[in-house]
Amino acid sequence: MHGATPQPTLTNAPAAKRNVFKRSATFGTITLGATALLLSGCGAAPAPSGSAGGSAGASDYLGCIVSDSGGFDDQSFNQSSYEGLKKTEKDLGIKIKQAESTTKADFEPNLNQMANAGCNLTFTVGYLLADATKKVATSDPSAHFAIIDDNSIDLPNVKPVVYDTAQAAFLAGYVAAAQTKTGKVGTFGGINIPTVTIFMDGFADGVKYYNEKKGKSVALLGWDKDTQQGVFTNTFDVVQEGTKATNNLLNDGADVIMPVAGPLGKGAGDAILAANKTGKDAKLVWVDSDGYLSAPAFKSVLLTSVMKQMGEAVETIVKDDKEGKFDPTPYIGTLENDGVGLAPFHDLDSSVSADTKSEIDTIKKDIISGKLTVASAASPKK
Repeated sequence: MHGATPQPTLTNAPAAKRNVFKRSATFGTITLGATALLLSGCGAAPAPSGSAGGSAGASDYLGCIVSDSGGFDDQSFNQSSYEGLKKTEKDLGIKIKQAESTTKADFEPNLNQMANAGCNLTFTVGYLLADATKKVATSDPSAHFAIIDDNSIDLPNVKPVVYDTAQAAFLAGYVAAAQTKTGKVGTFGGINIPTVTIFMDGFADGVKYYNEKKGKSVALLGWDKDTQQGVFTNTFDVVQEGTKATNNLLNDGADVIMPVAGPLGKGAGDAILAANKTGKDAKLVWVDSDGYLSAPAFKSVLLTSVMKQMGEAVETIVKDDKEGKFDPTPYIGTLENDGVGLAPFHDLDSSVSADTKSEIDTIKKDIISGKLTVASAASPKK
C-alpha cells in the first residue's frame, strides 16, 4: 500500500487504534507502525503525506477521508476505504489527509477540518455520517464529497457509493447451506438498517435457493426475510454483543454464522473459536472485506467473506474527479462490475466440494446475466 511513500504522521490517537491496518487481497498485507498513528476526532488535522510512486512533481490534488466511529482499524469498510485511498495516493500521485472519528460528535468537526484544509474530494465512510456530510457539503458547494454506504443525499457535489451486497451474500448463503453439518445456519445484524439487512436478505435467499435445488431443508436462524425481523445487537461498537449474539445462535444449533455488524464480527469470531475448543465445528462468514486478510485471527474458521470492493470504487472516483469528471450519479457495486464478490475459501478450500464451487460459478453467471434475480428491498435503485 505504501511502497516508498512517506508515512503520514497523525496525532492524539487512542492507544487501541495503533498498529492496526491490514491490507486487503488487492493490496497485500501491511501494518502501520507508530509513525502512522491515527487521528482522533478531537485532534488536529494531520499534515498531508507526500506524493507516492516517485513521480517527478507532487500533485496539488488533495483527497481526504473521514471514518465513522468504528475507526480505520475496524477490519471492515472503514479500513477497506482507507486502504483504497492509500493505494490511490501511490497510483495517482495525489496527497491525502485522514481523520478518524471515535464518536458521532467527531463527524462534523472532522469534516470541517477537511473543508478548511481545502480537500478536493472527501470520502465519508458510512451512513452515520450522512447528516454531517449533507451539512458540510451544503455549506461548501465548491468541494466534492463521496459517501460510502448511503444514498440519501441529493446534492450536486455529493456522490453516493453503494453496493448491491445481496448478490454476493446470496452466494455466501448457498455455500453456508452446502457446508452446514447441523442443518442450521445463522446471521445477525448490528442495527436494523438497509445496509445491514441487504446482506441478510441475500444470505436468506441463497439458503432458500440451495434448499430448492437440492431438496433440503437447511434452516436460517436470526433473520426472516418475509417479515424483516431478526436478531440485532443494536450497536456497532460493543464487540461483546457480537459474542453474545453468536453464542445464542451456536446454542440454537447454527454452525455457519454471518455477522453483519462491523467490528462486532470480531466478537463473533472469538465466540466461534471458543466454541470449537469445546467440540463444535462452527464456521464464520465475514462481511465487507476479505476477513482472511483483514481479520487473520479467524483464518482457521473463516469459510468465506461477502466483499464490498471499496478500494476500486475509491480509486475510480478520485481518478474521475481529478480529471474533471465528477458527477453525483451513485456508484453501485454489483457482481457484474466486481463491486461486490465472494472471497476465496482460503484455508477451508478443501472442505468445499468441487460440485459446490461449480454451482457457485454458475449462480454468479446467472445473476450477472439476469437469468437469476436477487431482490432485496434494500438493494440500490439503478
